[in-house]
Amino acid sequence: MNNTDHFVWVEKYRPTKVSEVILPEDLKNLFTNFAKQGDFPNLLLAGPKGMGKTSVAKALISEIGADVYFVNGSLARNMDMLRDQVSQFVTTVSFTGGRKYVLIDEADGLNPLTQPALKAFIEEFSHNAGFILTANHLAKIIPELQSRCSVIEFKIPGSEKPKLAMEFMKRLMLILHEEGVSFEKAVLASLIQKWFPDWRRVLNEVQRYATQHGAIDNGILANLSETSIDQLVELMRKKDYTGVRKWVTENSDTPGPVVFRAFYDRAGNLFTPASVPEMVIAFAKYGFQSVFAVDQEVNTAAALAEAMLVAEWK
Repeated sequence: MNNTDHFVWVEKYRPTKVSEVILPEDLKNLFTNFAKQGDFPNLLLAGPKGMGKTSVAKALISEIGADVYFVNGSLARNMDMLRDQVSQFVTTVSFTGGRKYVLIDEADGLNPLTQPALKAFIEEFSHNAGFILTANHLAKIIPELQSRCSVIEFKIPGSEKPKLAMEFMKRLMLILHEEGVSFEKAVLASLIQKWFPDWRRVLNEVQRYATQHGAIDNGILANLSETSIDQLVELMRKKDYTGVRKWVTENSDTPGPVVFRAFYDRAGNLFTPASVPEMVIAFAKYGFQSVFAVDQEVNTAAALAEAMLVAEWK
């Protein structure tokens, strides 16, 4: 590995132009036209995680040279975010003289009280600032907020999937060459197939494994789930709920009961003897609830939150 391996690759290699973002043809054409026009309406970009919503939003704003204020909707969940941060940005004059933009990433993480307030902000300050929202779950964005944005859903036609997978394969190989990491093409193909179209997840896993082993080989396929659970355990030990919640979102393709079973199998090694029965009962309860849960991510996060509260770690 070279001396830049301390950078997070997802950020280090994030596209800076719309033309560099891996997207279906219709979406790329749409955002390319926005960039050429130098202006665009309020946008709500919705679709699967890791597919390039945030990347294309940042690239678009960068290409038109606008001032931008970035907000992580999953962390800034209350009214203070709007009142103290966003309002100050949107009410001041742009340094570049053009329109300013507020980019709210993971806007579906905003609580039900903040979303109506954001709707009011969009109405009040649309003359001076534009808004771009990204969301993994469009249904979690209130209709009143959706109606004030142009909703763009990130979907991949079946006919374009092979082409996009190949584009990302080439991008991934270039990144690994740049980082001085050897790899097996068949392994990269398997990773892309596993998480398609979550480009971010693939790149994160490749960087994690390359940092540990210096090369990408079959071991990444064998150790993937084990290592992922180990990461979750460490987050729970630290009582890092934000990190746990992010882990649940990034591993939403892993059913909650599978996660609970992993803890059940490790309970004797992780928890004190007195704490094990509580852990087993808690995970059994949430495992049963997962059959009826409307939102599986919330159910899994709740189980892990309860475990963090009552667990006595060895």
